[in-house]
Amino acid sequence: MSESVSVRCPACRREHLYEAPAYPCQCGAPVAPALDPDGAATAVVHRAWDDEWIGVRCAACGRRSEWPRPEVGCPCGTLLRVPVARADTGSARQKAPAARRVFQPVTIRTARDAVTAAAVYLRWLGYRDIRRADQRPPTGIGIAAHGLLAQVDPTVRPASLRDVECLWLTAMTESAACVYFSLSGYAPEARTRADTLGVPLFVLDLTGTPQPVNSLADELDATGAR
Repeated sequence: MSESVSVRCPACRREHLYEAPAYPCQCGAPVAPALDPDGAATAVVHRAWDDEWIGVRCAACGRRSEWPRPEVGCPCGTLLRVPVARADTGSARQKAPAARRVFQPVTIRTARDAVTAAAVYLRWLGYRDIRRADQRPPTGIGIAAHGLLAQVDPTVRPASLRDVECLWLTAMTESAACVYFSLSGYAPEARTRADTLGVPLFVLDLTGTPQPVNSLADELDATGAR
């Protein structure tokens, strides 16, 4: 587990005591990035997908995986990026083990958590090089992996027929498969259309566990990436 460090806001000079959250490794052990007590926090001004993730090695099994970069919000309105030890930075893309272990979900409290939960699940399925999608979807957030385009919809309304069709069309232009994750479920016509187009549908519960909605999703959950 990561130790608490003092983080000073560069805008208002307030100090915050911060401890990085732990995420479950594929082996089941909790993993948290090592924080740099001597580093200076920086304000997040612009978002970039590659800056959102850091590589962290599991002390139990040695596996290196990507996890969300530590951040903390200051009452003055500044979002702070917490410095991490040099050994925990950098890319963590690697080949997945042959056998999948029990899925360890990420609790969903924010829209960002929903994206993280979907990315963790896709990585568990065996998809590699997960990143932000090149094209932004009409609703929600697009993420991509090798040969796959996924849409994560963290809104409070059910995904519509148009949402599913737009995802499918975008995936077709990229010669990729596609999958949809929604926090609020799907309109009946969206479910019917997804079955016709071959789009697996999942609902993300608040524990961060994707629940298959159609048979295509059941098959993907059972077989993983091919």
